[in-house]
Amino acid sequence: MIEKDGLILCLDDDVGVLKRLDRLLRFEGFSEVVLCEHAREIWPLLKERKAVALVLDLLMPDADGYEVLEAMRREHPEVPVIVATALDDLDAVVRCMKAGAFDYVPKSAESTRLIASIEHAALIGSLQEYNKSLRDTLLAGDRALPGYFNAIITRDSRMLAIFRYIEAIAKSDKAILLTGESGTGKELFAAAIHAASGRRGPLVSLNIAGLDDTMFSDTLFGHKRGAFTGADGDRPGLIERASGGTLFLDEIGDLSPQSQVKLLRLIEQRLYYPLGADLTRSSDALIVAATNKDVEAMAAGGSFRQDLFYRLGTHRIHIPPLRERPDDLVLLVERFVEQAAGKFAKKRPAVPPELYELLGAHDFPGNVRELESMIHDAVGRSDTPVLALSSFKDKIFKQGAPARQAQKRALNAFAALPVLPSLREASDELIREALRRSGGNQGVAAALLGISRTALNRRIKSGDGYDEQP
Repeated sequence: MIEKDGLILCLDDDVGVLKRLDRLLRFEGFSEVVLCEHAREIWPLLKERKAVALVLDLLMPDADGYEVLEAMRREHPEVPVIVATALDDLDAVVRCMKAGAFDYVPKSAESTRLIASIEHAALIGSLQEYNKSLRDTLLAGDRALPGYFNAIITRDSRMLAIFRYIEAIAKSDKAILLTGESGTGKELFAAAIHAASGRRGPLVSLNIAGLDDTMFSDTLFGHKRGAFTGADGDRPGLIERASGGTLFLDEIGDLSPQSQVKLLRLIEQRLYYPLGADLTRSSDALIVAATNKDVEAMAAGGSFRQDLFYRLGTHRIHIPPLRERPDDLVLLVERFVEQAAGKFAKKRPAVPPELYELLGAHDFPGNVRELESMIHDAVGRSDTPVLALSSFKDKIFKQGAPARQAQKRALNAFAALPVLPSLREASDELIREALRRSGGNQGVAAALLGISRTALNRRIKSGDGYDEQP
């Protein structure tokens, strides 16, 4: 989609031509058109701000159009100059292009050619701005991050790289796809993208899970009076509420095939139909979609439209799971303990070092959301100055039912071995791995093995089932 809210300058000594240009450009959607009869009028304007394009007449009584063109190349080379003149001559075309003109459009040509040239200049300009923003952002590795990332607690290098990428692409009007496991904070990233985009409209969210095509269409696009039984009046959809802002579509992998077609049209053409309407409406909302499913595999398998996947994935951001960000555990625990203490109006309990060892051995299938739930429950239960480990152990090791089943399946790997290890050898490896995962904490290692700490300590001391040699 071409941005049409930038400045278009038109320089021509013929007032009638200027008025026609003004009507034409505004009809085509360009909102800011400044008409100038004299060349001296354009220089102060160009000092104040950058123009999308200058439409220039060559033949003016008080100025030489070629001199204006040369001055533009020298002083404002970033502004495309489109020569629109009554002089339809090959030599003039060659001279103008050598002087740096972006395009040459005779006044005898149809107006559509001039509009196409201006739109092309606007597109090239927006791409240049995007590339500059991307380059500057990615090179500024040690620059302080803006405040809109404060809600995302991290010091992981991959997460910080994502922040830089968001800064670079947020002002684009192309769709952004967030992927990652449940609980990684995709909603927070959508909010950060909206803030980074600088859009004046609101952030509007829609969770697609469980919506059939009719509910999706009505919720997103709205309806006209009489569209269906009970539609007693017009109702705007969420896309209208998101005007000038951002539309966040969560669980995009659950979108029905019929709804996928409608969303594709919205992204490609910026058009949609409210239910019961005969006329299309347009939208300028930035679309951010999120999913915990592998939509690329779904597209390859035919359950998700490939064209929609590619449209949604112009900018793709994958959020790493918590188990791959161990350095974030301390930051997150501290933040959540502080928040929970405030919520329960309690004095903040101290965090025992053993907790980090226990949490470090956990896979966190629910990611940051699971950790936050654990911390809030533990602080709510706590009646001592130090946070107790019992509630964490209850949650982590009671999740063992499905985990134990997975372990039993994993133990089938022994079937592929030509020679089975001895009980001593197998026990050695299990204990060694448990201690590795627990950071050497015997209490955590014992819980991982399903035995008491005393039993583990006894095995280690006696050498029964554990060999300290690597």
